[in-house]
Amino acid sequence: MATAAGPDNEAGRSQHHWIRIVVLAMAVVIVALLVVPFLVNVNTFRPMLESELSSALGRKVTLGHLSLSLWSGGLVANNVTVADDPQFGSAPFFQAKSLRIGVQMGTLLFHHQLVVEQFVADSPQIHLIENQNGMWNFSSLGSGNPGAPQQASSAKMPQVTVGELKIQDGKVFVSSLPATGEPFVYSNVNIAVKNLSTTQAMPFSIAADLPGNGSVKLVGSAGPLAKPNAEATPFRASLDLKHFNPVAAGVLPASDGISMIADANVELRSNGTMLTGAGGIQASHLLLSRDGTPAPQPVEIEFTVGQNLTTRVGQIQSMAIHAGSATVQVNGSWVVSGQTTALNLNLSAPSLPINQLEQFLPAVGVRLPRGSRLQGGTLTATLAITGTASSPAIDGPVELDGTKLVGYSLGKKIQGLTALAGIGNSTDIQTLRAQVHSTVPMTQLSNIYASVPALGTAIGSGSVSAAGALNFQLTAKLNANTKLGGLVSGVSTALGGTAGKFLHGTMSNGVPMTITGTTSDPVIRVELGKMLGGGQKGKKKQSVGDMVRGLLGK
Repeated sequence: MATAAGPDNEAGRSQHHWIRIVVLAMAVVIVALLVVPFLVNVNTFRPMLESELSSALGRKVTLGHLSLSLWSGGLVANNVTVADDPQFGSAPFFQAKSLRIGVQMGTLLFHHQLVVEQFVADSPQIHLIENQNGMWNFSSLGSGNPGAPQQASSAKMPQVTVGELKIQDGKVFVSSLPATGEPFVYSNVNIAVKNLSTTQAMPFSIAADLPGNGSVKLVGSAGPLAKPNAEATPFRASLDLKHFNPVAAGVLPASDGISMIADANVELRSNGTMLTGAGGIQASHLLLSRDGTPAPQPVEIEFTVGQNLTTRVGQIQSMAIHAGSATVQVNGSWVVSGQTTALNLNLSAPSLPINQLEQFLPAVGVRLPRGSRLQGGTLTATLAITGTASSPAIDGPVELDGTKLVGYSLGKKIQGLTALAGIGNSTDIQTLRAQVHSTVPMTQLSNIYASVPALGTAIGSGSVSAAGALNFQLTAKLNANTKLGGLVSGVSTALGGTAGKFLHGTMSNGVPMTITGTTSDPVIRVELGKMLGGGQKGKKKQSVGDMVRGLLGK
């Protein structure tokens, strides 16, 4: 018995018809994706592409097997290398196991012409090398003899246009020539450059992980490409650094004794001749001395600097270093010669509050006696910084005023003057000034003048070694209004005669004082006993002897 066709049956047949069409279309697409790569021999384009890239970069470019990938919409080249400048060695400048090349598929399939729109390198390795003259191996990119590139096909060369260059998850190795150690490695490097051109500016972005758990981002534009020195290419960019450790990143050698963990935001500009940078840095764990210890609190640095890329002369136009409410100003210049940087800087620190600076003294290698700290008062310094970045020399006057060394009793520490033992558990310093000459192995202080109310005044000179060893020779003039001065006056009166006059003159003219030991444990001795000479006879001698023993602790 026949069943009459109804609307539902008609709809069902129509639906199945469209399903069959969709399935058939999908099958055709799949077959095309599988078969087309075998029908188009894209490997024939390899010599042309190598030649074009070699000519553009000025370096020999080698591509491995070239295949077509419809899934990614382009070509895939295996074992890609870009040669280095021969002055820097024979190892490749750039190498990648694969390089995806985005092309116009219609032009390739139907006209057999190659129009490149994109390069994407996955997990490549890039080697950056600086020679002893300060020149980088990337400087000659885009110029010079590319070596011996392969001969191009006799077919007409297609025009190679590149809309975008990408490097994904790359590694950059930074080293010097001659080598001074293992290369520093920057990982997870991602670079994007749009509208590649040798005649106009190109937007770019760079992001990478730095050694020491840091990161860097650089966003801006560069171009047109400068020839023959790519370092002279003009650009402008914003730099964002996070948790930057210059020692771990290879910017500063550990032997310089300078380290920090820094966050920075800097605006960079280059017109091809002058590179300028302006911005701010927050530096924590700051260390500025080989023998110092990192500062416990961060410092803020604001700066504007510039360097001539041709002469390699740099200038600090302004730099302010803030430690709490204390501000240090720095200006001056530097000159880069090879891998050496010569300094000519000036530091100005006018009447800085000690309470703001005290915690940063260990960062510059200044150690106070164990268990002591400075309280109150001001520090003033005007210093010239010369020499090289790795071996600087610091010269100039330094002065402390109105401060107190808490936790350190001068009276208890000076050997040979028991009479000072009762002046308390801190030492007031009215004034302490000296001319400083500091180099890597030694800090020398001359024209020392110290005014300590509990003692009097002292003048002299001395030195502090890099390890903190002290060697000072001072002459102390005792204050007659102090307890010590009163006792010395009493002894000189009791002695009478030549000895009394000699001792009285000693109080006015000064007694020898030596400071040895270390900065954390100084040994201070006043050689007053040796200057008393002979004594008197009988009871007078006995009474004077008792006074001397009370004074000197004999």
